[in-house]
Parts: sequence; structure tokens; C-alpha cells
Amino acid sequence: MMSPWFTRRNFLKSASVAALAPLATRAFGADSRGILAFIGTYTSAPTEPFGPPGGNSDGIYRAWLDPHTGELKDIELAAKTRNPSWLAVHPSRRYLYTLNEVADFEGGSGSVTAYALDTVSGTLTELNSTSSQGPGPAHMSLDHTGRYAFVANYLGGSVAVLPIDGNGKLDSAIQVIHHQGHVGAKRATDAPRGSFAISGHDAPHAHMIAPSPDNRFVISTDLGQDRIYVYRFDVRTGKLSNNSGTPIVTVPTGDGPRHFAFHPNGQWLYTLQEESSTLSFYHFDTERGALQHVQTISSLPFGFAGTNFGSEILVSSDGEFLYAANRLHDSVSICTIGTDGRISLRRNTHTQGDYPRNIALGPNGKYLFSCNQHSDNIVSFRRDESSGLLSPTGHYAAVGSPAFITFLA
Repeated sequence: MMSPWFTRRNFLKSASVAALAPLATRAFGADSRGILAFIGTYTSAPTEPFGPPGGNSDGIYRAWLDPHTGELKDIELAAKTRNPSWLAVHPSRRYLYTLNEVADFEGGSGSVTAYALDTVSGTLTELNSTSSQGPGPAHMSLDHTGRYAFVANYLGGSVAVLPIDGNGKLDSAIQVIHHQGHVGAKRATDAPRGSFAISGHDAPHAHMIAPSPDNRFVISTDLGQDRIYVYRFDVRTGKLSNNSGTPIVTVPTGDGPRHFAFHPNGQWLYTLQEESSTLSFYHFDTERGALQHVQTISSLPFGFAGTNFGSEILVSSDGEFLYAANRLHDSVSICTIGTDGRISLRRNTHTQGDYPRNIALGPNGKYLFSCNQHSDNIVSFRRDESSGLLSPTGHYAAVGSPAFITFLA
């Protein structure tokens, strides 16, 4: 019997071609520069204790992607700002937002900065900055209407909601939720043999926050507490409220949930645990916001021993492959997703660099990019859309302490 994802995959491929047609026309018009990309970096030592001694950049960088080769070209500084380690593009494509991973803004907080974005030139014009309401913000996202920004403050162990006004500026936070109480064990339950990935369980550490695909819920991970929080989201007020379904989901103590990614069907959620280097699959109840654990596997090859820190997780737009980044092992895990949502590790591909903090798929899905923080480069890989496997393109982009890359697709 034909796989239910075969039909969906072909449909998505056709839709992608149609969607990219105007993009290709725009990108390869008179100037033939390519697809606009923005790169977040570290300008000083990050707030995580196992980070490098200092940053090697000056802020947000602009680049142009050649969608035919996977090369990032004409890289230049677009905005000088401190530790812009995570970026978010507004749904209108008129604004770009960055968190500033610092702990000294307005006397002890991190900050978030808004920019007006010129999609033709890639010019960024700063609009304003405001407090993230906690030190060391590590992740931010926007709700799907573009009216609210969500921020996870790693050092502060809190999450905040910031309104976005009609001109793209960020208003002061309308809600701050502090994660309190329980913290997990120092050593991960499911860590590889001989692992010393033991950071982060001294206090609550909010690590990611993002809305569900239907914008009805907001999910947040806390690495220090080994918890996943599910909040109901009221788009009228921007407020988060406790969810009566499963407001708190626990993971094995010490494993440290870091990031997550939804499947295109909106009903499957995948998480990456930083300290244990594991990947988990959950069923997501779109009515109640409940998470039901189904499966957990290692992101590392069978028999691996030693220390590794998982960093990023993503799902391909056709819903057939999952990718995860491993720091110290310096690899990308390539997993297949079955018709039942379960994942199987197929291969680990070397990142051609050191300490991949972030990985991202290009807008046409043909290339994957690894931001190798310690080796100061971004490496592109050609992605086989049938097998999901990766092969280096041979293109290396020199960027100091890269932490994040996003494309204006």
C-alpha cells in the first residue's frame, strides 16, 4: 500500500516549486545576488558555562545564498549589536528581531532588539530595544500573527511575552512567568557512557519557547528542571495561561530538554535533550495541548562513549526526515520519520567544523547549513530529498562565532 506521506510529499514538492517561482524571479533579477540570509553571532562569551572564552564577531551579518550551489556570498555586517544569538523574521518580512544574550541590560537583564528590514538591499535599521525580563535570553519566537514575541531567559529561568506594535517596535513585556522549584539531577539519566555533559542543572533554565502550529498553545522547555511546559495562548490579549491538559511534562532527570520541532501535520512533536544527546517523539493533542511520550532514541552512533551536547533539531518540510546537531561529536544526525511518526537514526554526517550550535535548511530544502561556533564558519551541505542524506558542497562561509542563520524566503 502506498505510504500516506508519499502523496503529501509530492504535493509539498509541487507547492514548493510554485512558491519558489516568484522567489527565484526576485532573487535572480537584475542584481542576481541570491536569497537574503541573516546570521546571528556571539560578540563576547556566551552565558553558557561551557561556551568559548569570547566571541569573534560584531553583530548581525547579512549574506546572499546562491540557491543553485548552496554558497553564501557577500557576507557583511548588517547591524552592530551584542550577542545576537537568535533571530526571528516577522511574518510581514518587514522586521527582524534579535535577542541579545547578555545579563547587564538595565541592571541585570537581557534584551531584545527590533529592526526595520529592507528586503531588497538587506539593510537593517534599528527601531528599539527593550528588556527580555531576565538575564541570558537563549531563544525567541513570534506568534503566527506577528503581534507578540516570546522570549526564553536561560539564566533567569523565565519566559516573557512582548507585544509588537503596528510599526514593528517591541513594547515592554506584558507577562513574565518564572520557573521555580524543582531542578533535575546533575548527571543525565540517558547520557552516553563516560559523559561529562553535566551543566545546567543548578537552577531553572528556560531554553526555548514557541507557539504550536495552530497558534493556540505555547510550548517552553526548561533544561534545568527537565520539564516541558504547555500553555494556552490567548491571541487577543497575548497572555499565557495554565493548560488543563498536561501543563508540565517531565523528561528523565538530568537529560535537559533544549529545543523542539513540530512535524508538518501539527500532531507530532520532537524534542532534543542537550545533556543526554537523545531525541524524543510525542503525540500532541491539538485540542487539549496534551503531550504523550512515544519514543526516545540516541542522536549518536551506536556504541558512542564520551561527552556531547545536543544543540538543534529540525524537521524537513515534507515530514520525512529529522535532523539534529551534536556539539563535540560535531555531527548532524539524519533520522527517517515513519508513517507512524517514529524516528530511526540513519547516519551521522560530520559538520566540517567545530561545535555546531545551529543547523538550518535553506528555503528550497536542497541545502542544510551548519553554524560551527568554535571554528568560525558556516558549512553548506547538499541534501538528497529522497534519502535525506547530506553531502558537503565544498562551500565554507567565514563568520566569527556563528550561532544562528535564517533566510528571507
